[in-house]
Amino acid sequence: MTTSTTTTVALFGIVREAVADALGLDEDEVTPDATIVGELGAESIDLLDILFRIERKSGVKVQASDLADAIQGGIPDEEFGDENEIVTAVGLAHMKTVMPQIDVEALTGKLHAEQVMSLFTVENLAGVVADKAADSAAS
Repeated sequence: MTTSTTTTVALFGIVREAVADALGLDEDEVTPDATIVGELGAESIDLLDILFRIERKSGVKVQASDLADAIQGGIPDEEFGDENEIVTAVGLAHMKTVMPQIDVEALTGKLHAEQVMSLFTVENLAGVVADKAADSAAS
């Protein structure tokens, strides 16, 4: 196992524990593919609690805005979503890089911007945390 793989596995454990503790769940309920908002029932205040717990355990500071930045990838709002706040093909293509589990074809023309976080999984969160940890280590 490489160091980055070891780090990713360790960070996943921290993320899993943080999600379980914040939401009052058993860790075995917090699977990699469980959606944090949709399936596990987190609300925005819970997400802040989860991020705080991750920082406390790992030393990696991830803010809610970092999640939004990862999902949107620097794409301007008017290119990410259309006038009806439906995520565009450009937005979906980027989301697929962060959330590989999404079915772009099924979501094309249907995904409202406010529904995006309902697709974000525990594994996706662990990936953002790992990226932030790598960025911190590199600087």
